[in-house]
Amino acid sequence: MLEGNRVSPISVRGFAVASATAVTAVGSVVGVASGSTAQNNDAEATAADSTLLADIPAGQQAQVHTDSLTAQADVQAIAADVSAKKDAEESARKAAAQTAIEKKKEAAEKAAKAAQEAKEREEAEAKASRDASDFPVYGSYSIAQIQAMARQMVPSGQFQCFSNIVDHESDWNYKAVNPSSGAYGLFQALPGSKMSSVGSDWQTNPATQIKWGLNYMNDRYGSPCDAWNFWQANHWY
Repeated sequence: MLEGNRVSPISVRGFAVASATAVTAVGSVVGVASGSTAQNNDAEATAADSTLLADIPAGQQAQVHTDSLTAQADVQAIAADVSAKKDAEESARKAAAQTAIEKKKEAAEKAAKAAQEAKEREEAEAKASRDASDFPVYGSYSIAQIQAMARQMVPSGQFQCFSNIVDHESDWNYKAVNPSSGAYGLFQALPGSKMSSVGSDWQTNPATQIKWGLNYMNDRYGSPCDAWNFWQANHWY
């Protein structure tokens, strides 16, 4: 109780109890946050807490105890806020680092993809310029010889798709004829004479047929693999 400017012994003792308890709470919170225990300080504060509380009349002890708990709660709230801010900053730092790693990986993948596409374009341009006259002319050709020609004319990344279509259309028989429609050659061109646009020897030279078939797939579908996708959906191309 206050009497003029004088503070009663009970109030002083009550404040001391609250302060000692608050010190105990601060020591506990800081110890947990830093990884240390500060057991000696806690023990001393608790002892002081008990001694001071014994000096206060029973009627005042409940209020003093309430004040002490309020002080502890305030200290713990401050410590929790500091800890939460620290955790948020650490999470933000980790998220930023992860984002930077992902962006770097994405940039590297894009660069690698661009380089691969450029390489494939160069290869395609080089192979597309090849003509039937670049290959020896024989009276007949084996499947292995025809496939070897195709590998030299079709981009490597497109060859399997190209091969799949030829497998289904003619089984690599450059003289294959459809008895019903008259479709002819490796790609079952209908009529077969349309292959003369790339060479007059379209009936006997598989290289001429390969060049025509590759041009057809690129012009109509964009690539042999796009043509193969269409073939799988429709069973014709």
